[in-house]
Amino acid sequence: MSVRSLKRIIVGVSTSDGAGVRLRRSLGQNELARLDPFLMLDEFSSDNADDYIAGFPSHPHRGFETATYMIDGHMLHEDHLGNRGDLKSGGVQWMTAGRGIVHSEMPQQQSGLMRGFQLWINLPAREKMKPAGYRDIQPDEIPKVDIDGGAVKIIAGVLQWADQRVAGPVTGLSTEPLYLDVVLHAGARFEQPVDPSHNAFVYPFEGAVTLGDGDDVIEAGRAGITGEGERIAVTAGAQGCRCLVLAGKPLGEPVAQYGPFVMNTRDELEQAVRDYQNGTLTTS
Repeated sequence: MSVRSLKRIIVGVSTSDGAGVRLRRSLGQNELARLDPFLMLDEFSSDNADDYIAGFPSHPHRGFETATYMIDGHMLHEDHLGNRGDLKSGGVQWMTAGRGIVHSEMPQQQSGLMRGFQLWINLPAREKMKPAGYRDIQPDEIPKVDIDGGAVKIIAGVLQWADQRVAGPVTGLSTEPLYLDVVLHAGARFEQPVDPSHNAFVYPFEGAVTLGDGDDVIEAGRAGITGEGERIAVTAGAQGCRCLVLAGKPLGEPVAQYGPFVMNTRDELEQAVRDYQNGTLTTS
């Protein structure tokens, strides 16, 4: 089975969002930095409360899904549907904005390390106006599999390692996302089969990895977009590594985005803005 090589690197850039939360954004920093169906990947990591305490006060979304993975810290989610969820270390919040959701994500700590990721995944046109939904996935719902030289947590999709097939808590979505958190000791290698038609990328956030069978190194804080192939292979550098491995089915549809609204046409975007302004975003 052919192993994917490195196609390009998107270097994460420092930015802020919400009420002033400091982030590193790789995918999504501009229109050319998307990877269908993935729209954006933000990494947040700080033990300085000034970098995160303001949080993300009430704000709208329409037309896509968000997956927030909290590695360290505690954040509270509340939305117009009455959902209230505590996102704690090791947990995941998987939210489908659909036709519209208004929510807030606010830190529940005054000090200490807050670290994690938010991934935006597009929805196909036929699903953009479906009812909003929310799932609070606890740490003990996320399988962890020991592999040679490391371990893998399966958030979405199916891990295929040796003779094991282990499904994460998120499956059955149109974009068929694979979302793995991989920890490797120095020099250890991990391989995962992927659908040849799917797009994929690797994001190391501790240490560096070599992608494929060559010498293409991806440093921490950079998204390594893979080329074509049937397998993703990563090898840890001398300090070991921890990285996200993500893949998904491309939609092949036009993307029209205005901040928190992601649709297919400008007219649909303008309608989303009008709906939010007149209070019908979540009901139209």
